[in-house]
Amino acid sequence: MTPAGPAGPIGVIGGTGHQGLGLALRWAAAGLPVVIGSRSLARAASAAAGVRDAVAHLRAGAGAAVEGRENLDAARAADIVVVTVPASAHAETLAAIAPAVSGKIVVDVTVPLEKNPAYAAQLPEGSAAEAAQRALGPEVRVIGAFHTVPASLLQDLSRPIDCDVLVCGDDDAAKARVVELAQAFGARALDVGALRQTHTLERLTALLIGTGRKLRRHDLGVRVTGL
Repeated sequence: MTPAGPAGPIGVIGGTGHQGLGLALRWAAAGLPVVIGSRSLARAASAAAGVRDAVAHLRAGAGAAVEGRENLDAARAADIVVVTVPASAHAETLAAIAPAVSGKIVVDVTVPLEKNPAYAAQLPEGSAAEAAQRALGPEVRVIGAFHTVPASLLQDLSRPIDCDVLVCGDDDAAKARVVELAQAFGARALDVGALRQTHTLERLTALLIGTGRKLRRHDLGVRVTGL
């Protein structure tokens, strides 16, 4: 049985970037409504049109409910908000969407990275997800997830998601909703602990990026064995 998903659209903030666009594609292909957010309305609209076209080809002409809006409007329209922006834009983006996310689930996919050959993560204050929780306040349920699923895999709709989605957070019900979002596009998702564990996810993502660069592969993920 396909998970029910959120009651309203999924807002993908930063949905014109590689990771955000891949997530938007997967959810739209699974039949879930998506709102792509960007600082530029034109870029958001263009990305949404591209997702609709890709899904129409995949589903033999079936339409997809995908819109493009500016970030604040996308967050306001969404039931669950997914932040997929570079670390350099993280604080600014959170401040921009803060008026629209009180009482909502915000999934943070940001990974702080240094520009060095190993792509070592910069984590001066724990993790990006913990910073998001501090910035947005206690009325927002911040969850960390989707860090370790490669964008190249997400964007290739001909391939199954053969790696695990690791989910961290302090609210069990919110984590369960995010697990459903992963299951909606065929991935296995695992609750791996509290929000403070997102520093591990972010470091692990940096390790995968650095290893992929060394091996000249862009589709490395993780899989938990023994289950």
